[in-house]
Amino acid sequence: MGRADLEPFLEGLAVFGTGGGGNPGWGRVIMENDLARGRTYELVPPEEVPDEATVVSGGYMGSVKVLDAMGVEQVVEGWETRFELEEAFKLMTQVLGRRPDYLVPFELGGLNTPVILSLAARLGLPVVDGDALGRAAPETQMTTFLAYGVALEPMPLVDRAGHAVVVWASPDPTYADELGRWAIGRGGGTGANNHYAMSGRKLKECVVPGTLSLALDAGRAIIEARRRGQDPVSAFAAFAGGTVLMRGRVRALVGQDDAGHYLTTVTIDGEDHAGTARCMKVVIKNETMAAWLDDRLVTVLPDLVCLLDPSTGRGLMSVELEPGVPVAVVVVPCHPRLRQAMQTEAGSRAFAGGRYGHPEVTYVPLEELLQRALGPGGSGEPGGGRASV
Repeated sequence: MGRADLEPFLEGLAVFGTGGGGNPGWGRVIMENDLARGRTYELVPPEEVPDEATVVSGGYMGSVKVLDAMGVEQVVEGWETRFELEEAFKLMTQVLGRRPDYLVPFELGGLNTPVILSLAARLGLPVVDGDALGRAAPETQMTTFLAYGVALEPMPLVDRAGHAVVVWASPDPTYADELGRWAIGRGGGTGANNHYAMSGRKLKECVVPGTLSLALDAGRAIIEARRRGQDPVSAFAAFAGGTVLMRGRVRALVGQDDAGHYLTTVTIDGEDHAGTARCMKVVIKNETMAAWLDDRLVTVLPDLVCLLDPSTGRGLMSVELEPGVPVAVVVVPCHPRLRQAMQTEAGSRAFAGGRYGHPEVTYVPLEELLQRALGPGGSGEPGGGRASV
């Protein structure tokens, strides 16, 4: 992955980040800094990872508002002296008694994917072309990895203030994330972790494959549509196999920062492709969690609710949403491995609606919810590209 790939890659990450995963503006500064210093990124398909290799994941924890307030240029320059993500990796090396051979992103997002690329470039390690979600999610246990039997712990955590802890083990899949949020809240508001140590054999069973390439190709499709004067929202939906449910403007939102998350409910008024007036409510916990169209449930995590700028197709960050902001809503089925994960006890607990304030919500595939809410064939503007991400 080189300089020519930077813009389309960030475009794709922003859309698949479903409102979170970090601002792509951060990713741009991170990647430009790496490229300027001669660092290179090596992507490897999951099937090329040796079965006996050791693979780990990781990322940054904290509120996106806290990160933005810190200032991207200052933070990235500071990483040349002290990079918390590298400290967490070194702590994992001590815990495991061996140096991991590969890194795999936890999620797709404008910050958390580039930081893994940056860590790998600094360490001279390859990055797996895949992740645990095919999107972004707010909590560390929300992964295919956990549902397929990979332990989240041990999870080294290093915060901004320099505190280092290791969550060694827990029978509760949410414990490590909750403890991590508590710790970073008392250590400067942000920190980095390392987790999900697994073999190459296990990786091939549970990773969502090819998602970094997918983000790059999605970004190219959006940019090409702009260049040709075509609708970039429809271009993305067609590429991703999604459905454009409506286009409109944010009417209202109620949100707050709570325990390292940005929690909000967004109300969007607009029209579907047939010109019918629609009202959508989207629950966001850093990322989009669930959506109701005219009070009918239409999408549930881990299926994707992508919020795009209607004129440019740019993925909107949740913190950008405010009354009057124009929005196009595209819903996309998640990868089959995530749907299989939702059938496990670990997966259903990890992604449960109670994690974002809606314990009454249980996972039902997007296609079934659309048919229930809108009738056979639905009333959205269809995509027709890939079946899932």
